[in-house]
Amino acid sequence: MAFERGSVLRGVAAGVLALSVLGVSACGSTKGPKTFTNQEDSGFHLLGLGKGKAAPESEGSIGVNGYLWRASLDTVAFMPLASADPYGGVILTDWYVNPEKPDERFKATIYILDTRLRADGLNVTVFKQVKDAGGAWTDTPTADQTATDIENAILTRARQLRLSNIKG
Repeated sequence: MAFERGSVLRGVAAGVLALSVLGVSACGSTKGPKTFTNQEDSGFHLLGLGKGKAAPESEGSIGVNGYLWRASLDTVAFMPLASADPYGGVILTDWYVNPEKPDERFKATIYILDTRLRADGLNVTVFKQVKDAGGAWTDTPTADQTATDIENAILTRARQLRLSNIKG
């Protein structure tokens, strides 16, 4: 019994189509909308072991500290926001030009690395460009203290937010 080329290809195409439809239909969900909660002292603990209390395993909880997130947004509110990812804990600002110094501009990237309110749970990177004589922007290094000052301002604001939340 000989197979015809067209019938084999049709069978393969029908199989691929059936698997695609089955895969797409598995993506549907009958669950309601997700709600998000901030946990101040929660973190990832392998098999529930570790120091501190673990976050309740709820679907859709944010993986960064809410106080650090809010404080970061408050601190860089004067800069235009390019992107903010609350799940990954990344805030990207666009270039900011100080009206007093129009020949230089700054850009910041903030990483929130932990679900706990800790100084090492935050990393700030600042980029600086200066306008040269031809009007083109060139990268220049920033002072090391600049990123540290922004980190300290964020941590101070996060502590203020936490204390205001505790007091009521």
